[in-house]
Amino acid sequence: MLFFKRNISKLSDEELLAYYAKSGDTEYFGELYNRYIPLLYGLCLKYLHDEDRAQEAVMQLFEDLLSKVGNYEIQVFRPWLYRVAKNHCLQLLRKENKEITLDYTVNIMESDEFLHLLSEEESSEEQLTALYHCLEKLPEEQRSSIRRFFLEEMSYADIAEQTGFTLNNVKSYIQNGKRNLKICIKKQTL
Repeated sequence: MLFFKRNISKLSDEELLAYYAKSGDTEYFGELYNRYIPLLYGLCLKYLHDEDRAQEAVMQLFEDLLSKVGNYEIQVFRPWLYRVAKNHCLQLLRKENKEITLDYTVNIMESDEFLHLLSEEESSEEQLTALYHCLEKLPEEQRSSIRRFFLEEMSYADIAEQTGFTLNNVKSYIQNGKRNLKICIKKQTL
C-alpha cells in the first residue's frame, strides 16, 4: 500500500499508531507525539515545578516511548499517554525522594479522564443514559463536585470556595465520585 507522508497530519491518533507499528517509521510516532507536547509539558510542569525539568521530561518520555510503544495494546492514545506521562513524572520525583505536591487550582488534562469514564471505546447511548443515572445515585458532595469540575469546568479552588469544602475534600469527592461512576456504569451496561 502506497501512503503519502505529506498527509499524515490528517490521520487520527489511532491511525498514526497503526502505521508506526506496521512500518516502524518514527515520523508517524513523531507526528502523534507532537500533537500532545503542550499538554505533556503542562502535566510535567505541574508535577516537577521547573520549566527546564519539565521540557527534559517531555523529551525523555518521547525517547523512552519510541522504542516501547509497540509493546502496548493502546485503545485510545490520549488517556494512555496521560497515564504514562504522569507515572514518568512521579518516578522522577521518587528517585529524588521529594515530596510530591500538586497545585489543585490547575486542572491540566484531568477533564480528559472524565471523557473516558464511559470506556476507552466510543460512547453508546446506553452508556450515556447509565452515566446520568449513576450521577444521580452519587452522594451529594461527590455529585456536586463532579458536576462543577467536569461540566462547569471549575477549578478545585473555585469548588472549595463555592461549596465550603476543603481542597482535599474536593479532590477526594471527585476521585471517589469518578470511581463510583465507573463501577455503577459497568453494572448498568452489563
